[in-house]
Amino acid sequence: MIVVTGATGNVGRQLVRTLAAAGEQVTALSRKISEQDVPAGVRHRQADLAEPESLAPALHGAGALFLLTSADFMANGDLDEILNVVRTAGVPRIVLLSSQGVGTQRHSSHLEDAVKRSGLGWTMLQPGNFDSNALQWAGSVRTQRVVAAPFGGVAVPAVDPADIAEVAAVALREPGHEGNTYTLTGPAPISPRQQAAAIGDALGEPVRFAELSRAEARSQMLGYMPEPVVEATLGALGTPSAAEQRVSPDVERLLGRPPRTFADWAGRNIAAFA
Repeated sequence: MIVVTGATGNVGRQLVRTLAAAGEQVTALSRKISEQDVPAGVRHRQADLAEPESLAPALHGAGALFLLTSADFMANGDLDEILNVVRTAGVPRIVLLSSQGVGTQRHSSHLEDAVKRSGLGWTMLQPGNFDSNALQWAGSVRTQRVVAAPFGGVAVPAVDPADIAEVAAVALREPGHEGNTYTLTGPAPISPRQQAAAIGDALGEPVRFAELSRAEARSQMLGYMPEPVVEATLGALGTPSAAEQRVSPDVERLLGRPPRTFADWAGRNIAAFA
């Protein structure tokens, strides 16, 4: 059995479906979850990482755990108590959804460090910018056909959450991934201005790009992200390092196909912008 935390999110929801379609026994965990959130035959349980003992009933008999944390937890959370619960339940392996920012030292490595010293078998997934971050523009595209963002001409290789989920499924199901860290990116760097154009192409009508200042973007992001994550994110998007602009081979190597493009993601999710 494989246990998936964050099972109703962009990555977790797709991962649960991918594992279930492959015939795996899956337990889907989230703070709020119902039968409508998961495929038929998938066991679902409510659990909260802020209350580690709430995980325990779902972990017994599990062969692997996919661990996804919130931005708040990534910035400030203490994973040791959660890992104690995981060990006590006898779960041998963990796949952690981390961040490319850990590899480039923009984010703290404390969560990865905790997993590495836990004694569990581990695999780290370090995705860069998510394609689905574009959903923050959905309201303005629907009402005004405009995307407002900073750093309009700066391109980084954003990654499709569906690709992250498929890589996670491989790491959870197949041997040979313990002790490995995978950097997950899309197939080519793409700027916010180019993303706006791709959304417009999927809609079949133009979407205007409006440049925000760094200060304006920071003010907006502080409404839903802790300050350390905001600063690291703005740094990666505004002044990316060579490593943050580089396309990683890991998605193609693990899945046997190129990463999906942002245009593909936009086409599949265009209802959010229509």
